[in-house]
Amino acid sequence: MLKLLIAARDSVKMTQEDLAAALEETQSFVSKCERGQRRLDVVELRMWCSALNVSYTKFMRDLDDLSIPRAAGTSSRPQKERK
Repeated sequence: MLKLLIAARDSVKMTQEDLAAALEETQSFVSKCERGQRRLDVVELRMWCSALNVSYTKFMRDLDDLSIPRAAGTSSRPQKERK
């Protein structure tokens, strides 16, 4: 997740200072989050994505795609149960 947070910020060419200002936080707060010294709750993560103008839903899909090891050719989306 930390790599995705940094990549999202880098993709919009924001510095930690820029993001901190958008979040009304300190640069130290952003740095601690990106280094894993401070965790973000889901509300904070949504605010973080919003400040970066990054879709929270897409961010979570990207995170999910990295988090779940799957066999080649399988989807990351759960399949509907067949009746």
